[in-house]
Amino acid sequence: MRRFTAMWLALRRRVMSWRSLQTRLTFLYAGLFCACVAVLGTAAVIFKPDFLIRDGSHSDPEAPSGLAPGCPRVVTPAHPCFTTGTRNWTGGAIMITIVILLAIAAGWLIAGRVLQPLRGIIASARAISASNLNERLALDGPDDEFRELGRTLDDLFGRLEASFASQRHFVANASHELRTPLAAERTLIQVALADPSANVGTLRSACEQVLALNDQQERLIEGLLTLATSERGVSEWESVDLCEVAARVVAARRPEAERQGLEVAAALATARASGNPSLVESLVANLVDNALRHNVPDGRVEIATEMTAGRATISVGNTGTVIPPDEIERLAQPFQKLGRERVLPAGGYGLGLAIVYAIARAHHARLAARVRPGGGLDIEVSFPDAAGGGAGTIVTV
Repeated sequence: MRRFTAMWLALRRRVMSWRSLQTRLTFLYAGLFCACVAVLGTAAVIFKPDFLIRDGSHSDPEAPSGLAPGCPRVVTPAHPCFTTGTRNWTGGAIMITIVILLAIAAGWLIAGRVLQPLRGIIASARAISASNLNERLALDGPDDEFRELGRTLDDLFGRLEASFASQRHFVANASHELRTPLAAERTLIQVALADPSANVGTLRSACEQVLALNDQQERLIEGLLTLATSERGVSEWESVDLCEVAARVVAARRPEAERQGLEVAAALATARASGNPSLVESLVANLVDNALRHNVPDGRVEIATEMTAGRATISVGNTGTVIPPDEIERLAQPFQKLGRERVLPAGGYGLGLAIVYAIARAHHARLAARVRPGGGLDIEVSFPDAAGGGAGTIVTV
């Protein structure tokens, strides 16, 4: 009884909802059917096909057969309520009403049958939430528009599942990286305060270590903010010369390169792109920082800017350790480093290439990463000449 009541309420709700798709399809089907019937009836009245016309001459069965020609015939008039015209109009109205009701009922059943797969898709999509994104609709049946919609939704759920997993992984790693220096700072301060023989020198040393850890935290937070800003996209587009940006970045980092004994070769030509100047400079700075950090003694860093097929391009290459080609996409994820799952502050937090990829994607730029057979990496970022285009991609060669 309860199930019947629920079905009746659902049916009543759909019928009373004039905006529901089934109701609109019902009246559409019924209206088309009635219009076709009206057209056929009008054509029958106007053109009068032969198969609809019968001979109107008939003999009166009650007339006397032996009347002489010319004798008057007495005709008894029928009651006006039962004339032939009245009977025709009444019967026609009844038939039209029956046809309309049948058309509405048939339209309702047909619309419900057509929309049944859509209701299944809606119910399955509502059951899928953030906790069970691994489930899929997996529709079967004919390869029609509903099945195509199901495949599209399954692809969407797959992308959402990957995004949620990446977000959870990112938050866990960020929490760990932020917790480690905080715990170290607390330990240093507690040890310094608990030492009864502490003097100015020991306290100064403890403060310097705390400042160093604080600097690591600041760099990590700055990298996280840059990554979040990049993933949010670009709202205001300006003209940016990659040549000028690269020149500033190289000049600021040349002393560090000399300290490490690295050779920096820059071939900079005018290359104007459209984008956010601050994010573009962060992209170039992270590329150069990665090239300096992940290098070998007496290594080399190569930086070039140019216009290629109407696109502003910057390429940064460096010598270094041999990188397997299948590791490039993993290194583009936050907190990842070659050969280790977790990273150390001394070697960076593993945000450099992730920031570069996010900024390139926000600017609809193409990013190509090519491993060097002898060790090292070449990265090329090609900006479109105007805002637009496809999403940023990583291509490993």
